[in-house]
Amino acid sequence: MTTDVATELAPQQRRRLGVEVWIVLGLTLGRSAVYAVLAIIDRLTADTPLRDQTTAINTSASPRPYVDLVYQLVGFAFALVPVALALFLLSEPGRSVLRRVGLDRARPLRDLGWGVALAAAVGLPGLAFWAAGRAMGITVQVQATTLDDHWWVVPVLILAALKNALVEEVIVVAYLMERLRDLRWGLPAAIATSAVLRGAYHLYQGIGPFFGNIAMGVLFAWFYQSRWGRRRVMPLVVAHTLMDVVAFVGYALLPFSLLEGLGLA
Repeated sequence: MTTDVATELAPQQRRRLGVEVWIVLGLTLGRSAVYAVLAIIDRLTADTPLRDQTTAINTSASPRPYVDLVYQLVGFAFALVPVALALFLLSEPGRSVLRRVGLDRARPLRDLGWGVALAAAVGLPGLAFWAAGRAMGITVQVQATTLDDHWWVVPVLILAALKNALVEEVIVVAYLMERLRDLRWGLPAAIATSAVLRGAYHLYQGIGPFFGNIAMGVLFAWFYQSRWGRRRVMPLVVAHTLMDVVAFVGYALLPFSLLEGLGLA
């Protein structure tokens, strides 16, 4: 099979790939997007204003610390199964799928450098955008974690950040962009689809995060296909992990008064 897979696909193969994409998204972040849309409708039609509503991300599964830890670790493991599925579906005989989407260690320093740059480019404006959304009343109060203060909380939050990065960047960028390329979608349409999907499954956080994540999605999907990204998803995984580590661990460790001053509590 040549590099330009789409030119060799028969109509039946293209239909099969289209169905595959719908199934993968239906099992993963497409499903999350549907529930997020329902959640924002529920929030907007509730008596409580959006600004006064709260949602939590990393929550406890048991009041017993070690049972909770086991739940967190098992949840992390099972969350990566859809990532494995997406990579498996992209795999081809005789060709490494990790190399195909750039999830290998071929260019560690370059990937790290771009990851840090992307995290800074998105994270700093994102914080300002978040504060503006809270001030405008279009963003709910998001608690990055409600886990109790145990010795394992920080490692678990780091794993949660890595999990989010792998699930979102592998499925919404690497898998989706590769499959839409196979289906001969134009690049602008593919980028827009990836970005809107990213925004949609963040709608449970409010209208502000919807638009903020669309902007992030445009940047990440464009970068993946650009001459700088070279269809490597690793820089995006690094960037997303760094941003979530700062958000999750910072929320867990910073004093409440400081979080409140930043509009994060």
